[in-house]
Amino acid sequence: MGVTFSQLSGKNDILYGKFIAPIKAIITNEVERGETESNLLNDIFNIEKSSRYAETIGGETGFGSFRPKLEGAVAENDEIQASWYKTIEHIEFGKEFTTTRKMVDDSQYGMCVDMKAAPRNFAIAYNDTKLEIASLALANATSSSFDYNGYSVDLTTGDGQPLFSTAHASKTGVQANQSNLYATSFSAANLAALAGVMRNFKDDNGRVLGYTADTIIIPTNRYSLENAVRVAVGSERSPGNDYNDINTQYGKWKIVVNPYWEASDDVFILMSSAANERLMGNMFFTRVDLDIINEVDRKTRNLVWNGYCRFGVGFGTWKHVLIGGVTGGSTIS
Repeated sequence: MGVTFSQLSGKNDILYGKFIAPIKAIITNEVERGETESNLLNDIFNIEKSSRYAETIGGETGFGSFRPKLEGAVAENDEIQASWYKTIEHIEFGKEFTTTRKMVDDSQYGMCVDMKAAPRNFAIAYNDTKLEIASLALANATSSSFDYNGYSVDLTTGDGQPLFSTAHASKTGVQANQSNLYATSFSAANLAALAGVMRNFKDDNGRVLGYTADTIIIPTNRYSLENAVRVAVGSERSPGNDYNDINTQYGKWKIVVNPYWEASDDVFILMSSAANERLMGNMFFTRVDLDIINEVDRKTRNLVWNGYCRFGVGFGTWKHVLIGGVTGGSTIS
């Protein structure tokens, strides 16, 4: 991902020109540093480029198993039909900051503090916006949408259900409705059980997908839950007993504490990174990277920097992820 700048033109170059390059450098460095230092988006979402107004994710039901037949008999005819599909539309974002004429006049021996702080905070806000909207989309996906600064973000998958739901339907009708929303609280034993539930999610033909959950995502403010998770997956021996038996969950999990997600209950999300990638689960599409123009406002003589970007976030499927600890969710049978 990069930053695109327009060039300041006209007679104002002489007055403002010496500050343009340093400000550009500050913005570029902060954007690149933010993308390098934070792996949160890469840990949770598939990041793709887009050249359209929206991206559609779809699939096919696939063939069923081969059937035995008598010698010389005609083979059973099978067919593939379109499965659920999901269209993710891109959202436009914009922000401005201003370098006042007074700042320029008074910065005779280099850039003043304010002139450095504004572009730095501008770039940080850009990085934070991407991480925040993606994180909150996943955290709020027990509902069909959530409000992000006045914009309603769609959180449904192709079946019309929220990402986390007790009623995910099969396109063919062969498979009964499935759930990836559970009331089950966190414990080492429940973690293993819920991982088993995810492994046994079925496709539209009723066949087990077999994906292994390997990522635990938890809110930033649930400290006891975080401790319980780290104990459950970070000890070679089974925690909480004196039998010295092995911990079957040790070494299997990546823990992601999401700083943009605060919760009032001990909710947690399990994800299969392989299923997320192969089934195109959590999707973040970049349509336009940060694009900045600058111009001098003739009425105020201030130098105005205007930023624009566009990206989309959504979910192509639900079969890569499961949430636990939610009131009203399913229970493990």
